[in-house]
Amino acid sequence: MKRREFLKASLSAGSVLALSSARILGANDDIRIGVIGIGSFVKIGGKGRGDIRDFRKIPGVRVVALCDCDRNHLDYEVNQFSQWGEKVQACTDFREILDDKQIDAVSITTPNHWHSLMTIMACQAGKDVFVQKPSSHNLFEGRKMVEAMRKYNRVVQAVHGPRNSGANVESFEYIRAGHLGKITCVYGINYKPRMSIGKVNGPQPIPPSCDYDLWCGPAPKKPLMREHLHYDWHWDWDTGDGDLGNMGIHAMDGCRWALGQNALPKRVISIGERLGYDDDGQTPNTMITLFDYEPAPIIFEVRGLPRNASFRQSDWVKNKNQSMDDYLGVQTGFVVQCEGGYIKDGAAYDHQGKLIRKFTHTLPDCKQNFIDVVRSRKMSELRTDALEGHLSCGLVHMANISYRVGRHKPNEEIREMIRDEKELCESFERLNEHLGANRLNLDRKSLTLGAMLTMDRDKERFIGPMSEEANKLISGKYRKPFVVPDNV
Repeated sequence: MKRREFLKASLSAGSVLALSSARILGANDDIRIGVIGIGSFVKIGGKGRGDIRDFRKIPGVRVVALCDCDRNHLDYEVNQFSQWGEKVQACTDFREILDDKQIDAVSITTPNHWHSLMTIMACQAGKDVFVQKPSSHNLFEGRKMVEAMRKYNRVVQAVHGPRNSGANVESFEYIRAGHLGKITCVYGINYKPRMSIGKVNGPQPIPPSCDYDLWCGPAPKKPLMREHLHYDWHWDWDTGDGDLGNMGIHAMDGCRWALGQNALPKRVISIGERLGYDDDGQTPNTMITLFDYEPAPIIFEVRGLPRNASFRQSDWVKNKNQSMDDYLGVQTGFVVQCEGGYIKDGAAYDHQGKLIRKFTHTLPDCKQNFIDVVRSRKMSELRTDALEGHLSCGLVHMANISYRVGRHKPNEEIREMIRDEKELCESFERLNEHLGANRLNLDRKSLTLGAMLTMDRDKERFIGPMSEEANKLISGKYRKPFVVPDNV
């Protein structure tokens, strides 16, 4: 089947692609993986590079194909395989990998806006999928991934950091056995300072090594209005989900997992803004969100500014004896607050901070777990399938939607609006202390108070006030022919 015909078939409603073409694996067969999306090595090491090296370490796994629409990224990694003395197929169009009957599974490490469509197409092509975080770019796509996984009976691992921790498994069992009383609140934090991405005066040139049409894919093909095409797409709504979906998703997944919630929350409200610099980023770098679950809520805090204003006037050069994380005030993770203490980093503490118990249970890595299930086809043993990914990413999308339909409000009006939400009020005061340390004058630029949105958890659509505006952001406006179908 020619690639053009393949694309047409794979994107058509209800298409059933060649599941019969998938190889039937024996217990001793090598699993052949294609990695789609290698990533930039200019600003930050590509996630695809890490996945390549991780999969190569697993016995019985061969990375046989690489794809990146930027030839520079692709050639760099092909050269690495040459140095290892290994042959590898290389292409700039991922459809060549999906069309190869000898490839059993794909690892998807592209920008966010491609994750869901590639996963769906891979399922249709009879491939198992390991997809990086966040597994979806919006709520609609996440649900379609679940439907594709089930319809085509594929293994889809939607990976998140906390799921690798056996200590988390053990600590959550400890809570559910009643040792610390009831959960009262779960706090997630993503304090990860980031510098400005700069501000350009007009459209920037596309790297000549990059197929920009394929890079954009489902997203609008617009002039590049930022200095760097790669990585800084995280802060553009068309392609990214902000730091909440970039790094925050890991802790967010831990929060939902701790609560044992297998549905979206009934309400959400976010407060935030992009503060500290004027640049080409669209997403907030400062944000707090309340997710209204019963019997306990989730409070999530994002801070993209350093611990105080002095860092923003420097190049963040640190003392060689000090870690960058400690220097800037970086913290990520979650805390499960209970009546009789709390859980943090795989350990239980009383309210005075005294250690009660340290949990040490270990688990196989998520990639090893993925490979094990690809062989066994025991789907119940998969660590984080497409549904788990969808529900955790759904929290990210709900928070961002609340923010995006919000309005700028002065601090006192925000305090009045949230006065009945105790945990959110406390989080709001912490946010203001942080902004004060950064010497930001909120009298000149107010924060955005997001809408308090109510979710129909069965239909996964908003209802009530502001729902019409919010529901417009549940799905994307896809660019043909790269359309996420209603019927997968």
